[in-house]
Amino acid sequence: LPSPRLSASLEQGGPPSSPGAAAPGPPLSPLNRPRSRTPDGLVVAVAGGEAFTFSYAEHAELLRAAGAEVVPFDPLRDEQLPSDTRGLVIGGGFPEVYAAELSANEPLRKAVAALAESGAPVAAECAGLLYLCRELDGQPMCGVLDATARMSERLTLGYRDAVAVSESVLAEPGTRIRGHEFHRTVVEPGAGAAPAWGVRAPRKRVEGFVQQGVHASYLHTHWAAAPGAARRFVERCRTS
Repeated sequence: LPSPRLSASLEQGGPPSSPGAAAPGPPLSPLNRPRSRTPDGLVVAVAGGEAFTFSYAEHAELLRAAGAEVVPFDPLRDEQLPSDTRGLVIGGGFPEVYAAELSANEPLRKAVAALAESGAPVAAECAGLLYLCRELDGQPMCGVLDATARMSERLTLGYRDAVAVSESVLAEPGTRIRGHEFHRTVVEPGAGAAPAWGVRAPRKRVEGFVQQGVHASYLHTHWAAAPGAARRFVERCRTS
């Protein structure tokens, strides 16, 4: 859903430049500002670029407040995760548009799978969920989740009240949160993974995946409404 808080549309305002002053550089969003090392060097990699354009600015701010160094990467172009990555956040976007290009970046897909296999915290929402599946519209993805994803003619859209049903890197069971869904895809899961959320409306169902350190779901959530999520995620990065 469109939002003025999306990091992809942030603009940096300021007073007019004085005559003769150097031209300002490009605006800095919370995801593209220069790296600033934290005392313990705890790096959380956050997906960006053209395929993953939907992220709330506050998520990066809350991760930093919890002690993480937030480092962006582009799954379309970067062949490795940022150095010293201890946790991974993959938000929303349109990976179906770039499925062939994402699939072609096999080195990064393998790096993401290896990080998840190590038990490191991984939080994925909607587009991130699709990227973690075995395949998307027949194109190989990361294979972290035993699930396949495909495009659908049906638009799934609306606000959701959800409750965590499995212990995860983002929430304890029973944690309540409000979010939204916005997608035209279907994920067909295999067996074995625990669900992430129980959703009460428009119909009762469980949704998403929790396995090892991975929390993947269609639900877009705003961590400012549940600031404990960012703290919990960073703490799991420290101890995993």
